[in-house]
Amino acid sequence: MSQGVSKLILTLTGLLCWTLSGAQAGLGVEGANTVGEVKTVVGEGIGSVAEGANTPVKDFLSRTDLGHFSASLETNNVAYVKDQKLGFSGPEDSFGSNSYLKMDYVNGRFSAGMQLESYLPALYGFELGQQPDVKKFWLASKYIRWNSDWFTIHVGDIYDQMGNGLIFRSYEDRNLGFNNSLEGIQLSFNLNDWFSIKGLYGRPRLYTAYAGSWVRGASATVSFNDIFGWDSVLFNIEGNYLNRYESLGKDSLIDFGTLGLEDPNLHSYSAALNFAWNGLSLKAEYAGKTKDLYAATAPKAKKGAAIYAEAIYGIGGFSASANFRIIDHLGTMLSLYGNGTGNTLNYLPSLTRQYHYLLANLNPYQVNVEGECAAQLDLFYTLRSRSDRNRYWIFRVNGSTAWTIDKGQTDDGSQRMLWLDVSADAECHWMKQLKTTFLYSRQQWSPSHGYEAESYASNIFVADVQYKFNRKYALRGELQYLYSKSYERDWIAALVEFTFAPQWSIYASEMYNLGETKKHYYNAGVSWSKGKTRVQLSYGRNRAGYICSGGVCRYSPAYTGVNLLLTAVF
Repeated sequence: MSQGVSKLILTLTGLLCWTLSGAQAGLGVEGANTVGEVKTVVGEGIGSVAEGANTPVKDFLSRTDLGHFSASLETNNVAYVKDQKLGFSGPEDSFGSNSYLKMDYVNGRFSAGMQLESYLPALYGFELGQQPDVKKFWLASKYIRWNSDWFTIHVGDIYDQMGNGLIFRSYEDRNLGFNNSLEGIQLSFNLNDWFSIKGLYGRPRLYTAYAGSWVRGASATVSFNDIFGWDSVLFNIEGNYLNRYESLGKDSLIDFGTLGLEDPNLHSYSAALNFAWNGLSLKAEYAGKTKDLYAATAPKAKKGAAIYAEAIYGIGGFSASANFRIIDHLGTMLSLYGNGTGNTLNYLPSLTRQYHYLLANLNPYQVNVEGECAAQLDLFYTLRSRSDRNRYWIFRVNGSTAWTIDKGQTDDGSQRMLWLDVSADAECHWMKQLKTTFLYSRQQWSPSHGYEAESYASNIFVADVQYKFNRKYALRGELQYLYSKSYERDWIAALVEFTFAPQWSIYASEMYNLGETKKHYYNAGVSWSKGKTRVQLSYGRNRAGYICSGGVCRYSPAYTGVNLLLTAVF
């Protein structure tokens, strides 16, 4: 038995013991013996006492508002297994573990919380684990906050965004190993019903440390519907300003002057408009910034700008959304001295459809921070049977594309396509028990991000069938095929999942390359859920490639291993 598998078994045993001890103590587990003990009840705080509890304690808690405490735990563990056919020998430590414990306390207008994180070590492929002096266990975030009718003060780690995030967004995405919270102070004022302003100041988080930069900014919002008393209309405008300061002389080996960067202050700004009326929603934003290095590998500092527009309309069973965006060197780093996906201060979403099918998500698109023009159109239509409420159809058509905007992005100065995806699918509910989904997607992308004329194209076909035998048992199967004359050529994939509601689920999947590699990527697992606790145990091969969320991507190398995932909310 490998060392990684042994560690995984020990981890599983410890978690089970912890869970069982929590159940015996009545920690949020339904049906636990609470006689003579204080029982925590969500929404009622600590002051809910079981029948038979000591009367003085019961009387005290009934007269005292102790607030509400909540917590969540997530731990993702992998024991890596050597796989000669895949060409995977494993990391030096054959075990990886990313864990997060988040705790929050609310009492009236006061709230506080913190998040503890451990990387023992970090999971294979996460950029966080490749950083120098990465912390194994640390207090990753903490905050205290006070809310009044017109004033809010937040001290600690800040998660927020300005506008659509084009100049600033601080958030966490555990699947990417991404967290760029801002450690500092934020003040918010609602001076009246139609005007609000907020400001922030702090230093951004960079993996398990903090960047050497300082960020400060302010936002103001004016609500015209409140000014004029429009009940059926939403209309507001927003203005944002952000400053990033970082010394340019911390590394004698880097001459920022030769790159065209002489000012340690970066100034970013944006103006946004939001409108909604009678099923119609409109958003628009313009953003810009002074000279900056838009990426760690940028050859020259340049000014940046972006335009974003969004329109959504729905009536009856029909809805449509359209998005348009131009980005011109608007990537913004937390630190001029950092690197990697985590070194990002703003958010540039990819205007592409997000798939959950294996082959449709085989080669996701990555936003080109150097510059791109992108658009997306999404159409939905729901058709329902008048005689049977369990019979209805959902049709969806989606198209997205991205192009270069700068002559320097291509080898011949021409404008080239970066991405194209046209898809159509039909979800048919034939009866209460049976549902089918059929999807077609044609994807085309540039492997050189537009620099060369070569592009790859693939045609993806998906059939998804789900049948519910009764309220407890359900069976779902997927069959997928990817046809391509380029890159790795043809693929085939299949998935079978059986659900024993409400607790158990078993699945098995296979993805096989028919073209170049002839490799199998299999996976099988079982999951158990009870209340707000879920445990999943799986084993399989994982293909090398990019894992993306909203245009932010990290590269995941191929590996084989046993995975244990536990999530719990208390």
